[in-house]
Amino acid sequence: MGLRVALLCLALVVAPAATAKNFRWSSQGDASTLDPHGQNESFTNGMNGLVYEYLVARGKDYSIGPALATSWKNTSPTTWVFTLRKGVRFHDGSPLTVEDVIFSFERAKFASGTFKLYANQTGVARKVDEHTIEFTTPIPNPVMLETVNSIYIMSKKWCEKNNVVKPQDFANKEETFAVRNAMGTGPYKLVTFEPGVKTLHVKNKDWWGVRDKFYEGNVETVEYRPITNPVTRMAAVKSGEVDFVLDPPVQDVPRMREDSALKVWEGGEIRVIMLGFDQERDELLYSDVKGKNPFKDVRVRKALYQALDVNAIKTQVMRGLSVPTGLALMDPKGAGVPAAMEKRLPYDPAAAKKLLAEAGYPNGFSFTMHCPNDRYVNDEKICVAAAGMWARIGVNAKIETMSKTLYFPKILKRDASAFMSGWGGGSSDAMFILKPCLHSRNTMGAGDANYGNFKNDEVDRLIDAAEGEMDAAKRQDMINRAVQIVQDEVLVIPLHRQVIPWVSRKGVTVVHRPNNILWLPWVKVP
Repeated sequence: MGLRVALLCLALVVAPAATAKNFRWSSQGDASTLDPHGQNESFTNGMNGLVYEYLVARGKDYSIGPALATSWKNTSPTTWVFTLRKGVRFHDGSPLTVEDVIFSFERAKFASGTFKLYANQTGVARKVDEHTIEFTTPIPNPVMLETVNSIYIMSKKWCEKNNVVKPQDFANKEETFAVRNAMGTGPYKLVTFEPGVKTLHVKNKDWWGVRDKFYEGNVETVEYRPITNPVTRMAAVKSGEVDFVLDPPVQDVPRMREDSALKVWEGGEIRVIMLGFDQERDELLYSDVKGKNPFKDVRVRKALYQALDVNAIKTQVMRGLSVPTGLALMDPKGAGVPAAMEKRLPYDPAAAKKLLAEAGYPNGFSFTMHCPNDRYVNDEKICVAAAGMWARIGVNAKIETMSKTLYFPKILKRDASAFMSGWGGGSSDAMFILKPCLHSRNTMGAGDANYGNFKNDEVDRLIDAAEGEMDAAKRQDMINRAVQIVQDEVLVIPLHRQVIPWVSRKGVTVVHRPNNILWLPWVKVP
């Protein structure tokens, strides 16, 4: 009898009521981890955002507003005071406390996580009273709110109880309780997580957003299924098997626009897609070059850059849904750099061959480039196209692709000679790519995403100076100068910014945002 009662109770929790609105959605990949401080990857962050929350949140217009904090003050150049929202509870019923917030920021500072840069930039947090926290930053932080908008808040007691007081070591594929379990304050509660199969969430009816009218949608149960095959994914939304697809194949977008049963939502994404190269090792891995590393020579990097026809990639691979760029910035306009700086080096295979010869590689060379096949729009196809273009100048790039669950641990460990990288999803501010991606690595988290391990002393100096500069004009000048050096030295090869199409069944309403994250509390289903 006890077992029957238990099963009945479970069914009541999992199964939606007759009037409940169920939302089924899909994309090509899955969340890499449920540990909110384990892996900084936009899709994973978005999935974790159903359960966990920040102190501040972005609204429909992408401006920052209240979330777990209702107000804040910058009381001195290095002091920020946040007031916590009252009456917030975790999914287990326990109240959110100042101690939970302080614990979360300290947890994110551990070396095993990938959010330590942002956590360290917030400095030291201390309790003022039961609803007030004061942050003392190491230097002035002109983008403090965007920085705070990077650290999810966890329950200190839950982490201690389940032995997850440190973030998962994602690069070494560590398994912890927080990798497959989650318990936050957010709008949805986790029911089940089966990686690569499905994830189920149910509406948190006690969420503060329901009480405070922040919940505008009608979705009560959420089922996510990763479908790797694009044809199968589109068949699922056309048949009504799923309600929404986050990443429809770009070649299908024109037909989708003409399909009366579907609705296409699209807009630009705050993200730049780049190719990078190992510039640290003296001998290149996965290459036929012995005793040296061709990528340490700017002439080689420039040759590979000028051998790429990004307009062909735009028309043939991206089907027009990309904006070619010469800048390693997520949003050049938002970053404030002059528009003229976005101009790319010209596509010029003859010049590329000449540069290779000058660098000592008149017959080219061979190497392996690792790429994801389920992370960015047509990521594998872009890498294959690049390899074909490089072959025309005598450079043989063998492409090895893999799921992002294998790809990111590999490049986090710097186990690649060449790779694809996409950075964005958060703020347009230049510091959110300069510090993690283009600065050299240090123990505080700078350069965590500098997968090529390059180091340019002047770039580092300018980034460090701009980071704490409160004078907007001086800060912008430092950013522009750092970006110019990155361009001149070809520290990475920028390709384009993605234009992101979403597709839903007719009658489903969503809010398309430039971080490419679907926010479920705003979704309405018929």
